[in-house]
Amino acid sequence: MEFDAILIPPRRAAMIEQRLWHDQTINGYLDACVASCPDKVALTAVSLESGTVRRFTYSEMATMADRIAVGLSRLGVGRNDVVSMQMPNWWQFTLTYLACSRIGAVLNPLMHIFRERELSFMLQHGASKVVIVPRKFRGFDHEAMIDGLRANLPDLQHVVVVDGAGSNSFEELLSGPKWEEVADAQEILTRNRPGADDVMQLIYTSGTTGEPKGVMHSANTTMANIIPYAQRLNLGADDVVLMASPMAHQTGFMYGLMMPIMLRGSVVLQDIWDPKKAVELIRAEGVSFTMASTPFLTDLAKTVGESGQGVPSLRTFLCAGAPIPGPLVENARKMLGAKIVSAWGMTENGAVTLIKIDDDDERAFNTSGCPLPGSEICVVDADGQRLPSNTEGRLLVRSCSNFGGYLRRPHLNATDTDGWFDTGDLAEIDDRGYIRITGRSKDVIIRGGENIPVVEIETLLYKHPAVSQVAIVSYPDERLGERGCAVVVPRPGQTLDLAAVADFLKAEKVALQYIPERLVVLSEMPATPSGKIQKFKLRDIVKEFTAS
Repeated sequence: MEFDAILIPPRRAAMIEQRLWHDQTINGYLDACVASCPDKVALTAVSLESGTVRRFTYSEMATMADRIAVGLSRLGVGRNDVVSMQMPNWWQFTLTYLACSRIGAVLNPLMHIFRERELSFMLQHGASKVVIVPRKFRGFDHEAMIDGLRANLPDLQHVVVVDGAGSNSFEELLSGPKWEEVADAQEILTRNRPGADDVMQLIYTSGTTGEPKGVMHSANTTMANIIPYAQRLNLGADDVVLMASPMAHQTGFMYGLMMPIMLRGSVVLQDIWDPKKAVELIRAEGVSFTMASTPFLTDLAKTVGESGQGVPSLRTFLCAGAPIPGPLVENARKMLGAKIVSAWGMTENGAVTLIKIDDDDERAFNTSGCPLPGSEICVVDADGQRLPSNTEGRLLVRSCSNFGGYLRRPHLNATDTDGWFDTGDLAEIDDRGYIRITGRSKDVIIRGGENIPVVEIETLLYKHPAVSQVAIVSYPDERLGERGCAVVVPRPGQTLDLAAVADFLKAEKVALQYIPERLVVLSEMPATPSGKIQKFKLRDIVKEFTAS
């Protein structure tokens, strides 16, 4: 695969001069952990699905990473080849990323909720050579789904199945044989080590223009974010991270997979969110930090309050993905005893703004923090002119962690010659430099931290024989932050209900989380004189329906 990460080379000299890029890869960090603390438990993977717990010391982690790396090379994977992984938070996820880093391959994390429609595009667009899936997860047959897609994926050479029963199993091909002991193992493990500017991650956004975009990141762009992030949060080698957010999201990947290794700390992975289990793990493993979206915080605070079991080791809960309601911060602070930190960021650049540990709690629900070192933000008007404090405008970011570009879509990179990236969000910046997100110019709904690709779902619904017009807008939800509502004008003589909408989208193989959860039927859409649907009016209409 040829990667066109054109946004990396122009800023290299400045980033190195400012000591914002460190020219390190995860290989160096892992090797340093093995040298300094080989017997320290690095990873504890807890699977609620299977009821198993698997632990790795740093020495064991490095050995398994080498083993999987040689195994991947035996499958023909080499430098710049894409290895796609649709996995929950299992140990195989972490170890496969480390293995890819050993041989210069690029990991493509895929959310386990994705189905045929999303995967067929992503696997083809990314020219995946190998895809790794669970045989089944939460009752869904991932192996059968991928087998059904193979005919339209000319670059895909191998499907590897975790807990598989045949010769294509992860255990048979990668983690079982002692590949690290074969004669040419060391040559395989050293000849294609990637550089810090090489693309190491290809991760897809949920799409705002009808199809997802492949975000390219290097070690330098990700680590330039993780280092100041950990410093602001006072995280170090003694910390234990709980990661229940999916590692196929940047949250899990950067702060649950990469960061603990960089800190020489420990991580506990949880594959299915269960707040009672999370409380148990925090108490048993001495968890001091976690990061997740608002629903996780709501559930955890409620469980602690109802059970009476405290989580005294938990020092910090970083909440991102949607604004945090003030009462939730106050209740969570009381129930958990932890500092609640608000943040804002994107797949394209990681967490850009965080409140500070010594900030008043009020900042967590009135703002999304201030920029990390190495990051700048500004708000501009429609003509690109900077706006004064406390004025809403388009949010631009210039950061050492900005991505390398969108794969095969450089015209969508939204980055000017000075390095400012147009986030698509609307925001205000107060006099102290703290940000408040006020809306989104991008047409995306964030449901529990998961972006819903509105345009794509609307396009599908226009195919429904009963639909004349359709628009999907958000409505507020106490637990998930937002949910999606489909507003429909039916064709003359046709009727439509929510069950029919859901059944139609399920037949189109849409992820369940993307299916609208309410339906409003109108006789006509509010529109501009040119015919453009006025979604701000639809949101008001939906609020009236949901309140009644």
